[in-house]
Amino acid sequence: MSTPIVLQKVVFPSSSEPDVAPLYVDPDEWTQIISPGVDAGKKRRGPAPEDTTQPLRLTHHNVTPMLNGRRGLKPGLDKRVSLGTYFNAFPASYWRRWTSLTGVRLSISTTGPGDIIVYRSNARGVIQVVDSARVEDAGTVDFDLGFEYFIDGGWYWFDLVSRGEDFALTSAEWQAPPSDAPAPPARTLTIAITTLNRTSYCLELLATIATDADVLAGLDQIIVVDQGTDKIRDHARHAEVDAALGGRLRVIDQVNAGGSGGFSRGMLETVAAGTSDYVMLLDDDVVAEPESIRRALAFARLCTEPTIVGGHMFDMFDKTKLHAFAESIDTWNFMWGPITPSRHDFTASNLRQTTWLHQRNDVAYNGWWMSLIPVEVIREVGLSLPVFIKWDDAEFSLRASEHGYSTVSLPGAAVWHVSWVDKDDSRDWQAFYHARNRLVAALLHSPHAKGGRLTISNLASDVRHLLTMDYYTVKLRQLAYESVMAGPDSLHGELTSRLPAIRSIAGDYPESTLIKDLGRFGRFPMTNLVGSDAPRPSGRELYSFLIKNFVRHGMTKPHPGSDERPDTHLPRTAPWWTVPSMDSVVITNAEGSGVTWHIRDRAMFRSLLASSVAQNLKFRRRWTALSETYRASQHDLTSMASWTTTLGLDTPAPSAPDAVDPLVAAPLDGGRD
Repeated sequence: MSTPIVLQKVVFPSSSEPDVAPLYVDPDEWTQIISPGVDAGKKRRGPAPEDTTQPLRLTHHNVTPMLNGRRGLKPGLDKRVSLGTYFNAFPASYWRRWTSLTGVRLSISTTGPGDIIVYRSNARGVIQVVDSARVEDAGTVDFDLGFEYFIDGGWYWFDLVSRGEDFALTSAEWQAPPSDAPAPPARTLTIAITTLNRTSYCLELLATIATDADVLAGLDQIIVVDQGTDKIRDHARHAEVDAALGGRLRVIDQVNAGGSGGFSRGMLETVAAGTSDYVMLLDDDVVAEPESIRRALAFARLCTEPTIVGGHMFDMFDKTKLHAFAESIDTWNFMWGPITPSRHDFTASNLRQTTWLHQRNDVAYNGWWMSLIPVEVIREVGLSLPVFIKWDDAEFSLRASEHGYSTVSLPGAAVWHVSWVDKDDSRDWQAFYHARNRLVAALLHSPHAKGGRLTISNLASDVRHLLTMDYYTVKLRQLAYESVMAGPDSLHGELTSRLPAIRSIAGDYPESTLIKDLGRFGRFPMTNLVGSDAPRPSGRELYSFLIKNFVRHGMTKPHPGSDERPDTHLPRTAPWWTVPSMDSVVITNAEGSGVTWHIRDRAMFRSLLASSVAQNLKFRRRWTALSETYRASQHDLTSMASWTTTLGLDTPAPSAPDAVDPLVAAPLDGGRD
């Protein structure tokens, strides 16, 4: 009998990670929702009522005592648990849509007396019982389940009901059915990680991968492109992790060429080695569920066409919060964004209760926090666009799509990453890359004449930053427009030169400095919460708001002393439209570690506003010619030959086995998403 093809193993978290348990197991199939004034003994299954006068709270049992390693679970006497969870339910609609399978076999091994009940859902979240089995002794039960009804969405999962203290799950797997034999070729994987001074995070990620023998079985090598000064090789834990990975680890030192430079190096080395069929790009500061890596590889092996397979992102510091599920591009404004609700909390609403999670969502791209790319796609479409950071992942998938290759964000495959909740990289040095790379990607891929609404959207962003006295941000955005209109030839050269230039002008703009010592103001100004819920101007009110503030910011003098001490302090939650009425204000940054001081400057306002209007009009007039130029240069920008030259790999390398690669220089700060 042939060895079954395992698509997805049922796994559980370690006992040291109790916070993530709701993503793996629901200890009560009848999810308990308690509302003030409602009998706590009553239980409700399914979505919470739409109209409630009091907030609902979900109660959870401690599942840690039930867990027996990574594969086993013992519910206890007369207990019921559901595996209808993010990591253990089976996203049948995705496997039906993208792979060659016609169904799935669920194989469950148990001991003791109990019941197994198999469920399915449809795209509307309607739940149905599919099959069940009663077990008495140790053994394995198989369920053969078809994919006939999963075009638009739907999952399979199972529940366990104990009838004795000894009832336990010893293992469970979702397998390719024997009818879908023969097995696909055992294609293998290289993992490529780009790191910059996040050495401890990166080594912990590598150590986690090393704990899973099934992941290692499909892995040729792990390439870590080290672009920082705190070197992986110099860390005390390096030798331990290297040994645990069984010789698969390869660390490459490289000048900081940003995320796009680091990941392009990983792609380039994978293609050159010629041993792997796929490369998986992973951020260095993620926490990975190693089974996710194996699942992504299993899915890619069975796709009917070469497919980019991405994973979802959970919040590193709030681990049951799903931050990114499905993302796409609004081509009219040419901006990325989620097409599903963000920040979903699985402790508030589990998979079975959350209707939208049962729909199949097709995506335009997947973030490079976790993304598996077939080598044959890289050979055809090239490497990353040389943009340092931002838009490299989205642009790559758009380019691949134009060559007929799809991207899938696969449920059940995910990492934990620091979310954007405590970040605002649109106001610091990264503002340049946000603006420039968005324009470059639009010139390459926008389907609309003149870029649709892109130039209006750009000007609106400039105006907002001007009215909030973010003059440094606006200056960087204007440098971005100039860079784009200069043409594509400078992109590779700017990988290592642009960031120092950006930072060299920061001193001219007070708001670019993060102030952590609040005592520097003598007496820190009173926090102003007025206007935190102020309605956003719209319609005629918006025009009146803009005219009034254009006159105020461009013509009237700030009050005396505005540059000596701020008048007030605004928390991060203050809406931006409450800022323009002020002359001197400190605003807390996104992560709450300091404040930035914004001082109104009417001469700077007039100069930057005039420049922004002129630049955006000029960009729109030149759109057609610029788009033709960038599209004609796309191959050269992303080719392996161009990246080989940029990374200095076409020069002879030192012969020593541990030698540093030829492009290595003193790394810059920053350079990753």
